[in-house]
Amino acid sequence: MKRIIQDIKSGQLGNLYLLYGEEAYLRRQYRDNLKKALVPDGDSMNCSIYSGKDINANEVADTAGTMPFFAERRVIIVENSGWFKSGNEKMTELVKTLPATTFLIFVEEEVDKRSKLFKAVTAKGYAAVCEMQDEATLKKWIMGLLKKENKLITPDALNLLLDKTGTNMENIRREVEKLVCYKYYEEGITAEDVEELCIVQMQNRIFDMVEAVAQKNRKQALDLYYNLLALKEAPMKILALIARQFHMLLQVKEMKLKGYPESEIAGRTGLNPYFLKKKYIPQAAQFKLLQLEAALRACVEAEESVKTGRMTDILSVELIIVSLST
Repeated sequence: MKRIIQDIKSGQLGNLYLLYGEEAYLRRQYRDNLKKALVPDGDSMNCSIYSGKDINANEVADTAGTMPFFAERRVIIVENSGWFKSGNEKMTELVKTLPATTFLIFVEEEVDKRSKLFKAVTAKGYAAVCEMQDEATLKKWIMGLLKKENKLITPDALNLLLDKTGTNMENIRREVEKLVCYKYYEEGITAEDVEELCIVQMQNRIFDMVEAVAQKNRKQALDLYYNLLALKEAPMKILALIARQFHMLLQVKEMKLKGYPESEIAGRTGLNPYFLKKKYIPQAAQFKLLQLEAALRACVEAEESVKTGRMTDILSVELIIVSLST
């Protein structure tokens, strides 16, 4: 990321970039910053944007071979093509022979680093990974957003905000905007403000539900389930997230028992180190390995019962919660 920032500041921009990774906010931010640095505002003649799985590679190649119209550069943005996983020979050849006046920006959530296209891009250009940020980085970013609005936030409020929003930067940005508007005439943001205003993300509600199951608090677990239903969340989606949570806990539990360091557990599971240490490791410690395996099997059996018509979706999830919290 530092390389892109330096390129923009210096004006010495390369003509090939790949932005990839699970943090969508960062992908959009760096895409927009590069576009702004490369194309004057309002110049739609020299900027082409392609998005989705059905992009015509020949059309992109033809556009790339066209000289810019009364400008120094022709900019092409290709987003969510899937080519870095499925492969695309046309794009691989284009990357290797990209005209000096054409600037190509790929934006992808997932890539296969073994693919020919990825190797071609990294050989000729720069690939920047937009990954989920750690606790310290997110806190610094939040305080930076608030500083621009002349606001301060207490440490307790900052921790609570992260607990409620998770590590998704777009979620955090929306909640920060709400807090800024809410405290328009006041400088300080407190934990009470965050508690009153900020929305708990669904994954966090699932985490709390599994926590209640671990504590054998059936009433709390069911209340959380009914709250999700009241919010129009689909029972099968809730079941899928419960299964995912138990699967994550099982992986964490197994690796912890084998003595893996937290950094490696985070890398193998894809969990943010902040939440791994603060939530997943303590929650996994409340279950035995056999309990987690049994919970996963119960989720699979519940899904099968719904798909075969033996049970309704709402009841199947309810019974899972009851049985696991007994």
